[in-house]
Amino acid sequence: MLDHTTQADTLDLDLAANGVVGVIIAWADNNGIPRSRTVPIDQFTAATRRGVGITPLFAVFDSHDTITFDHPPLATPSGDIRLLPITDRIVQLAGQPAFAWAPGRQIAPDGTPWPYDQRTALERQLARAADLGITLRAGYEIEFHLSAADDPRDDPRPVYDGPSYGPVKMLAVDAFAEQLLRDLNRNGVPIGQLHGEYGPGQYELNIAPTDPLTAADHQLLTRQTIHAAAHHHGLRASFAPLVTPGHVGNGWHLHTSPSHNGTNLLSGGDGPAGLTPQGAAYLAGLLRDLPAITAITAPSLSSLQRLRPGYWSGAYTCWGIENREAALRLIPSTPLLGPDHANIELKPSDAAANPYLALTAVIAAGLAGIEDRLAPPGPIQEDPATWTDQQRADHGIHRLPTTVQQQLRALHDNPRIRAALGDDLIDAFRAVRTSDADRAADLDPAAIIRAYRWLY
Repeated sequence: MLDHTTQADTLDLDLAANGVVGVIIAWADNNGIPRSRTVPIDQFTAATRRGVGITPLFAVFDSHDTITFDHPPLATPSGDIRLLPITDRIVQLAGQPAFAWAPGRQIAPDGTPWPYDQRTALERQLARAADLGITLRAGYEIEFHLSAADDPRDDPRPVYDGPSYGPVKMLAVDAFAEQLLRDLNRNGVPIGQLHGEYGPGQYELNIAPTDPLTAADHQLLTRQTIHAAAHHHGLRASFAPLVTPGHVGNGWHLHTSPSHNGTNLLSGGDGPAGLTPQGAAYLAGLLRDLPAITAITAPSLSSLQRLRPGYWSGAYTCWGIENREAALRLIPSTPLLGPDHANIELKPSDAAANPYLALTAVIAAGLAGIEDRLAPPGPIQEDPATWTDQQRADHGIHRLPTTVQQQLRALHDNPRIRAALGDDLIDAFRAVRTSDADRAADLDPAAIIRAYRWLY
């Protein structure tokens, strides 16, 4: 890790002295796909002051790099914006030591905020939370698939297809796991654990909770770190929501917790599992806006295939206490782990989501719940898929949107999420999702899975 107290105008000298030849400036587009520019080290100081030129049309790239001109303000090939590296987040990549990495902010040519910048949208919600006296923590669970990279077919060949969660599954990727743990530590990404997951060739790690902006940066940096370690060991990583038909998908479960004056609002109260009134209102806000939230957090056609009842993906609009079939899983505090452990896990969330937009939508909904003093219904401790339609209706439980059109309708009709993201960003997002849906109109489910398999 570099010393982040270093002044921006001397960073290039320090980086060069450590053998760095270029700096990768990364951001995520509206498909959740990381994009980047690499700046030679002797140009990095200039980039910190003036940014790097990129086309504004990245805001309307769809998942397969088709540029849609269906959003009028970005319906021309003309124009330019600047990509500015966030210098206090720069790291020399342990798995790619000739390169450093930094997240980027998209700004207008005159240096003013650009309405399509997802990082800025998240910062606005964090400022709103601060005005309410609320601080937030966030963390990600990241599931991914490892395949042999020398397979000439497009179909994946899982590195291990045997008992789930066991040490033998980890032994199959022993050298990769060793490098990954070392590299994440050197890159400044603290994780809680790494293990073999349920599906063939599937693994999972969880990133330690931190402030939401850092959590989003860590998510992008973790992707880069995993891909580099996999490449080094002749493997290919996929974070796609669904890698093969009929198997479990890769969720990127998003955990959040609000606090006031240093006290976690999800514990220490008289509500279910210790919810305080404000903590319950935060949860109720997420539940109220869940269809619009998941339009942001599980937005791709592959995401929609992953959201199936019975797969622990959270296909219904309900919450429960440690209920892994609930879209919102309350993880309460315990005497062993303490009150700060309490958090809410969003199950319908995956790698197709831009992490800054995902956190923006979640936080906006939760804060609105607090402002409106909402109260949630009682927790659901069963699998709602096993109930009748009437039972679900009696409890106000509905299936989350199953089509792009339903997702976009939920997003359009939600004033809170629209206000948080802004009309320009929402409308560009809509254009991208519509382009994806049009492209896949004649594809069967298996073809859609193949189309998204190696995008993430």
